Amino acid sequence: MKQNNSTSCLQLARPIIIAILTILFIVITHCAGQVEAKRSRMNKHHGHNHHHAPAPASAPHYGDTESSMFNVLSFGAKGDGVSDDSKAILAAWKAACMVPSATLVIPQGLKFLVKPISFKGPCMPNLVLQIDGIVQAPPKVGSWKKSSLFQWLNFKWIQNFTVQGTGTVDGQGSEWWSRSQMLHYDVQGTSKHVLGMKPTALRFYSSCNVNVRGISIVNSPLCHLKFDNSRGIKISNITISSPEDSPNTDGIHLQNSQHIEIEHSNIGCGDDCVSVQTGCSDVYIHHISCGPGHGISLGGLGKDKSVACVSNIVVDNLSLESTLYGVRIKTWQGGVGSVKNVSFSNVQVSDVKVPVMIDQFYCDKKFCKNQTGGIAISGIKFDQFVGTYAVQPLHIACSHDVPCTDVDLVDIQLKPLPGLGGSREALCYNSYGKAVAPLVPASIDDCLRSDGGSIKRIARSHDVGCQ
Repeated sequence: MKQNNSTSCLQLARPIIIAILTILFIVITHCAGQVEAKRSRMNKHHGHNHHHAPAPASAPHYGDTESSMFNVLSFGAKGDGVSDDSKAILAAWKAACMVPSATLVIPQGLKFLVKPISFKGPCMPNLVLQIDGIVQAPPKVGSWKKSSLFQWLNFKWIQNFTVQGTGTVDGQGSEWWSRSQMLHYDVQGTSKHVLGMKPTALRFYSSCNVNVRGISIVNSPLCHLKFDNSRGIKISNITISSPEDSPNTDGIHLQNSQHIEIEHSNIGCGDDCVSVQTGCSDVYIHHISCGPGHGISLGGLGKDKSVACVSNIVVDNLSLESTLYGVRIKTWQGGVGSVKNVSFSNVQVSDVKVPVMIDQFYCDKKFCKNQTGGIAISGIKFDQFVGTYAVQPLHIACSHDVPCTDVDLVDIQLKPLPGLGGSREALCYNSYGKAVAPLVPASIDDCLRSDGGSIKRIARSHDVGCQ
């Protein structure tokens, strides 16, 4: 585990350091302290005992309450759900960004129509975006420009920042879902065809020490909340909702991000409730209700023989209802890298098709070519699973050439749904570890093979490209 988080945050803001050295000095010192505190909490869960230098003191609070409140109505926003409030909200952002401990207010009882915009930092520390009203995306696909198809509300280079409130961020994605196979655009009289491109509702890029709490995010065209290349993230008490048949609408999507906590939230969508992708480590997910959706997923990882690295993931206290999977690790054949030190515990399932899954033959189409090699999966624990399944209790299918090692199955009690026609067999292929009673169905007891030193050496030889 790396310890130089202040340097990491410095690198995140590198494109704009020279212009605002004074602001960045305050941000970096504050950021380092908060990330070290989060790292300390994560270390407790992973059993590490690293010693850290004392965290720097927090940045001082500047200004009085009145001078640090920026209501978007004061910048010309109408809040009638019809007028375009994008410019007014962006103007309010730019003003608030320059004031320490400022709050940008989107007031309750109003609807604000907002086109795709980027909120750029760095800003003065402790900026708060208070969303108490409804923020709505343009409902018609044709009104989006091609350049804005990747995200709707995009936050870049933000540090020491909070999004909170009782309001709703509405991606109005229904037309996107119905056109998911092929989207048609007419730009300057020329017909354009864009395959599979849909915007994420809220995306944070290259950001540090971000809190998202309280708000609802609904009906995103694609992912609801996404973090790329970010550190020190906490998500709490949020609600994410889209229909079960809305395609690729992941609830929370993480990639190349570290030191993350997701807690006490309700997520229902058309894809993974939480998706953890390559480059993620020190992620703590707990007290989550998921359904509908595809459960909590690590991957898919290693597509097109790419390197994928995921480590130190703790998932605890989940409730899943009517989902496709419970918890899942999915990798493509031929990938390189590793998934290691992952714990899934205290999981309650109801009418979940497959509650426990490791799938190293992941394929998102009808046919995928068989490939040798695979991502090394080791140190995976499934502990205290209880409830009902609709298809199969457990499915662990590991690579032909790279076995899964140190897989623990502890206190697994999964029963078929009434009327399913009897208990189904658990499946384990090329997977090594131990099973600890109680185990239901009984087939779980004989599912894993006993670990051997030679097997572990084979697996470790494929753990390349990851630190």
